[in-house]
Amino acid sequence: MTDRSAALGPLKVLDLSRVRAGPACCRVLADFGADVIKIEAPVGADPSAGVSGARHGYDMLNLHRNKRSLTLNLKSPDGLALFMRMVEGADVVVENFRPDVKDRLGIAYEDLAAVNPRIILASISGFGQDGPYVKRAGFDQIAQGMGGLMGVTGNPEDGPMRAGTAVADLSSGLFAAIGILVALQERAQSGQGQWVQSSLLEAQISLMDFQAARYLVDGEVPQSSGNDHPYVTPMGVVATKDGHMNLGVGSDTQWRAFCDLVGHPDWGTDPGYATNPARFENRSTLWALLKPVFAEKTTAQWVEALETAGVPAGPIYMMDEVFADPQVQHSGIATPVHHPVRGNTKLVGQPVKLSRTPASVYVSAPDAGEHSDAILTDVGLSPEEIADLRDRNII
Repeated sequence: MTDRSAALGPLKVLDLSRVRAGPACCRVLADFGADVIKIEAPVGADPSAGVSGARHGYDMLNLHRNKRSLTLNLKSPDGLALFMRMVEGADVVVENFRPDVKDRLGIAYEDLAAVNPRIILASISGFGQDGPYVKRAGFDQIAQGMGGLMGVTGNPEDGPMRAGTAVADLSSGLFAAIGILVALQERAQSGQGQWVQSSLLEAQISLMDFQAARYLVDGEVPQSSGNDHPYVTPMGVVATKDGHMNLGVGSDTQWRAFCDLVGHPDWGTDPGYATNPARFENRSTLWALLKPVFAEKTTAQWVEALETAGVPAGPIYMMDEVFADPQVQHSGIATPVHHPVRGNTKLVGQPVKLSRTPASVYVSAPDAGEHSDAILTDVGLSPEEIADLRDRNII
């Protein structure tokens, strides 16, 4: 078994979140050693509660590793009282309910701070904690659409296209984790907690980065350009003898090196292609020249040749090919873990490395309520009190 990371060891996190954004936030904290207690409703206590697929399925295992599980009915007065008792000794609470839910439950920031002024509440929502859309339910694809990603993704003739992974969900969770770490650092100075807020919509807009700035600064509305880069040419997907690959000619120097490689140094000095603005203006003509050239060799042959010439290029993998790549294998991002039902398996590790206190996946995802007795014993409950709570379906 891998050792638990020491980076966030003293940190206690109460995780009320569900589905993806909140669990992804807490996964970061758990992988760096925080004691993350996943709090979920007892069977039948919350019909609206959802999980990410099968309990022992790939998504649940990947999202909830390194966490402990407590079942607790927050809609019960005794359950709520017990939660607030846990808040007294906690550092962070994470939730991604609709904004009004925590007010109805009595676990808004003001409620938590009243029992623990040092508490940090991280709230992740679809559209923000106030404003005209405050009561709307938020989902990743909706945020992708409203945040501008789908408007610039896909081929222009095919209409908007969603990204193939939950970009808004995952980024809002990551931004919330960053906010929590900032709040913890500030608390070390002030002694006070605070309310950290993230939303799918704002996270998606932030990820639009230069495309969003392009509009805000220059007033230009970006359009979809398929696999072509918005303003660098030739940078995009090209067909090879046995498939497709990515070509990334990012400078005029690289362009000339590419032209020499393919035996057309004249393209490197041609006024129509010599500079990136010229290549961009003549994009369709340029790609028409390049496509027959790339069809002559396989992807592997091109990647090797272009690497030698100093021109960025790479294969386009399916997921099995991703994890077969020698660099990916060297990185160790496919992290082994043992699950009592699934056996030895691998999960997606953290993509950031620390030299002394790295992240680790040291235990698989828990079953619902697997650690309830141990967690409540730590809070100070007796075995009889725990049994009574279980009999009344409060835990």
